[in-house]
Amino acid sequence: MPEQAPLPELLNLRDSIDNIDAAIIHMLAERFRCTQRVGVLKAEHSLPAADPAREARQVTRLRELAATAKLDPDFAEKYLAFVVKEVIRYHELTARQLA
Repeated sequence: MPEQAPLPELLNLRDSIDNIDAAIIHMLAERFRCTQRVGVLKAEHSLPAADPAREARQVTRLRELAATAKLDPDFAEKYLAFVVKEVIRYHELTARQLA
């Protein structure tokens, strides 16, 4: 049985998804450029890599944003946890390198 060609709408949606994915990657790159500078500042001033109070505020903030955007708040929190873990890893590495 021959394979059917995707519907034009499917192709359009996939193009949009690809564009969104590209935008997300660029935004993450910019976010990590900022957090890398934060890591250097923390290391230079002997501040801890993690900031649990800020992280808690960010969880609350992103969960609220997610709910408003009709995105699962649990997903938003998992995303933030992943990003924060990577940021802290980088901050700790930076502190060791500058010590």
